Amino acid sequence: MTTTFVAGPLRGELRVAGDKSISHRALMLAAVSRGTTRIEYPNRGADVLTTRDAIAALGATVDDRGDAVIVVGTKLRDPVAVIDARNSGTTARLMMGLCVGQGLNATFDGDASLRRRPMERIARPLRAMGAQAETSEGKLPVTVRGIAPPPGGQFALELPSAQLKSAILLANLRARGPVLLTGDAFSRDHTERMLRRLGRAIAFDGHEVLLEPGELVAQRIRVPADLSAAAFFIVAATITPRSDVLLRDVGINPTRSGVLDILRGMGADITKLHERDLDGEPVADLRVRYRPLAATVIEGEAVVRAIDEIPILAVAAAHARGVTRIRDAADLRAKESDRLAATTTTLRACGLEVSELPDGLDIVGGTAHTPHGELQTFDDHRIAMAIAALAAPTGPHVADDAACAAISYPQFERDWLALQNQSATRTV
Repeated sequence: MTTTFVAGPLRGELRVAGDKSISHRALMLAAVSRGTTRIEYPNRGADVLTTRDAIAALGATVDDRGDAVIVVGTKLRDPVAVIDARNSGTTARLMMGLCVGQGLNATFDGDASLRRRPMERIARPLRAMGAQAETSEGKLPVTVRGIAPPPGGQFALELPSAQLKSAILLANLRARGPVLLTGDAFSRDHTERMLRRLGRAIAFDGHEVLLEPGELVAQRIRVPADLSAAAFFIVAATITPRSDVLLRDVGINPTRSGVLDILRGMGADITKLHERDLDGEPVADLRVRYRPLAATVIEGEAVVRAIDEIPILAVAAAHARGVTRIRDAADLRAKESDRLAATTTTLRACGLEVSELPDGLDIVGGTAHTPHGELQTFDDHRIAMAIAALAAPTGPHVADDAACAAISYPQFERDWLALQNQSATRTV
């Protein structure tokens, strides 16, 4: 079923979907915390529901009330069946670590897309702990046989990845001694912040993480609005004349806020209001208004802090004056789609001059127009939502299947149309 996204400014107020990364971690840590955890405003996308089902399969008591999920921590048990991670790389990779550290035996599998994504980077440090981790030529299905309690020790990250770092931390929650992780480069620190929220002694500075032995104690966790989801509205408002939006309760964690820094560097009109702490995570309301943009260079640490937002930043680049250069983003080729290739195809279909490199893109801005045919989403939620933003100043754009946005944001189309004051147009 196709969806037509039309041109028009975005105006009004909105709280976007709950943060997907934080929701995953809240569910996993709640499952092994002492007591009952109430998780409020969780992400309701398919990926997070996959993690909810996975912890239930391990014996956690889960009461899903929609706007809140209540989890009673317990001693987890081996699952009776293969854990189906579906399309969620976060579920597969982090749960591998959680199961190993709890001394469990489990097998993980997923859909065709997830089966193409690398898992050996998680398996190697788990083996170094003394656990077994058998991949299928480096990918799913994966079988792990845990070790409990782990000894602790030092781990050097082979790349600055929040999923890799979190998997190692989860695998060492019951470690007998301290755990030191080195080699980070300001990858997102939601796991570290939540461990501190749940009572663990942990130090982290963007380069190293030191976790001391201890236990987790259940707490109330309110999930901020997802900055990655907000980014689609932020960019659309920035590039579409007469736009003026207020996005409420958005997480502005400095390891995630690269997209805001990059857009401001391009000239975007983004104002932080009511900055505050929400259960260990910094949040703010963001007011965004239209303003012409200038091209920029996105590379190095900025890419680490904005890896999920590169497709929507490419949309901003399409409407910026000059040539935007993106580098050090090769990891995007192993996401739900090859996001560098998918972004290139999408922008070229809209008249942009784009050079695709092994680790990035060069985008010549200023010539975007309405495409002549349907745009492919590549079954990738971030590409689908980027098409909506691309259409705001130049639509209509027809997406071949925007339903994949439900992976992270089931209400995306409803919220988008509300801010555009539009009605949906769909054809089969």
